Amino acid sequence: MNRLEAKLRGIAARYAPVSLASSLQAEDMVLTDVIARLKLPIGIFVLDTRRLHDDTLALIPAIHDRYGLDVEVYEPQAEAVTNYVYFYGRDAFYGSTELRRKCCDIRKVEPLARALAGKRAWITGQRRDQASNRAQLADQEFDAAHGIEKFNPLADWTEAAIWEYIHAQQVPYNRLYDQGYRSIGCAPCTRPVLPGEEVRAGRWWWERTEAKECGLHVASDGRFVRAKEPA
Repeated sequence: MNRLEAKLRGIAARYAPVSLASSLQAEDMVLTDVIARLKLPIGIFVLDTRRLHDDTLALIPAIHDRYGLDVEVYEPQAEAVTNYVYFYGRDAFYGSTELRRKCCDIRKVEPLARALAGKRAWITGQRRDQASNRAQLADQEFDAAHGIEKFNPLADWTEAAIWEYIHAQQVPYNRLYDQGYRSIGCAPCTRPVLPGEEVRAGRWWWERTEAKECGLHVASDGRFVRAKEPA
């Protein structure tokens, strides 16, 4: 049994009910493959922001076809989205970091809270080498915002190791990776990465901050992990 399998078996045994928060990125597809192969009692949910790429959403039926797993899908509250668009504009997030975070709060943070209700722990696909602000990412941490444990079992995996696993196990993956994407979120907020850039450089590329996060991940003291705004 390899380390990842041991980690997931342990989490499933000690922290049920527990779910994987899947962004349908390569890392989450690796975790999905292990969960399915070992038949672990770990749920899988996706936050469908209603602005995801079609290539991303195509992985939901692909997971069912390949593994026989049904993924829970959580969408933003329709009224909140309507109000945002009415008062600020559909793509107002390009205008300021504040408006981008407000959009993320509506489309991702609030649905996450619903998805985690009643859970004892959740699992993510975060890795330390994805960005400089994730360099100290822990394998396990207490999520004070939701009052449950949070696990990052791929924290010490490299990008190369992720793709080695995907190709070896023939795991379904988002075809946008073949077009130069290395981190994939909402369609209007993601672009391919240029040579020499960090993995997450294509996320909210118009923002000039040291670390860019959507608000889903918080520090151990409950504060959202957000970069200091430029002077």
